[in-house]
Amino acid sequence: MKAIAQDRYGSPDVLRLVEVDRPTPAAGEVLVRVRAAAVNARDWHVMRGDPYLARLMPGVMGLARPKVAIRGTDFAGEVAAVGAGVTRFRPGDEVYGEADGAFAEYVCAPDGVVDAKPADLTFEQAAALPLAANTALVGLRDLGRVRPGQRLLVNGASGGVGTFAVQLGRHLGAEVTAVCSARNAELVASLGADHVVDYARDDFTRDEGRHDVVLDLVGNHPLTALRRALRPGGTLLLSGGGVSTGGSVLGPMGLIVRAALAGPLVRRHRVLVLEARPSRENLAALRRLAESGALVPVVDRTYPLDRVPDAIRYVEDEHARAKVVIAV
Repeated sequence: MKAIAQDRYGSPDVLRLVEVDRPTPAAGEVLVRVRAAAVNARDWHVMRGDPYLARLMPGVMGLARPKVAIRGTDFAGEVAAVGAGVTRFRPGDEVYGEADGAFAEYVCAPDGVVDAKPADLTFEQAAALPLAANTALVGLRDLGRVRPGQRLLVNGASGGVGTFAVQLGRHLGAEVTAVCSARNAELVASLGADHVVDYARDDFTRDEGRHDVVLDLVGNHPLTALRRALRPGGTLLLSGGGVSTGGSVLGPMGLIVRAALAGPLVRRHRVLVLEARPSRENLAALRRLAESGALVPVVDRTYPLDRVPDAIRYVEDEHARAKVVIAV
């Protein structure tokens, strides 16, 4: 099968279209014929081995190269085969989910991170959901505990996670303020934002004590400034993917590390680091939201499999709007 793999860290030039053996599903796994996959900030972080500190931590990064050679995480496609013990799916079922190695014609995924594809969504739209929408869901529903009438601010509202966060915030009944560039103001407003802030003209952190929940997806403000935007008892959620600067020791992890250290000491606000793990239950919740029309994936561009390097370069360098998808 064809797949996009790398054997060292570096720019998108290290990614190669290669022929590899088709995987075989183990017990509890599903083999999916991938029809579409989505690009996330995670992909370029792993591709570059950036930040360097992450190479020392448990996960997909190793010291000299990624532990998993094939890039990609989000996928949508058709079940090709199932491993022993899998009874929820059979060959031909349309599914979506999240597993390493999605930039390929086939991917194996544990049964627990796969769900039926939302009805009426294309494979490209469905592939845009898993990682980004799950991050928004866990952040706002579970950690932020957003309730009707609260004020929610999303910094980085026009990105992959941000576009879903705006919609979920609206669905949960919040008054949503979206921070993005002027060129994306119309987009986030169409997704349900009540207020749009152009970050090039206005600094939302100067609007002291206004918001119940602030979801920061950029990491471009100090922790003290972000906390200043919160009401007493408010919640700051940190999940910044950052931008590529050619290599860093901490990258967006710097702000997250400081927040993790300061969080237990903060009494006026809750400061939480957003870590969203894939699950069948959350995929099912996202499917229901998509089928009800409460969650609409926005796809900026679609690239073929052999142009994954161009797709990641676009996400890194050109501030892609919403999601960039790979058609396989």
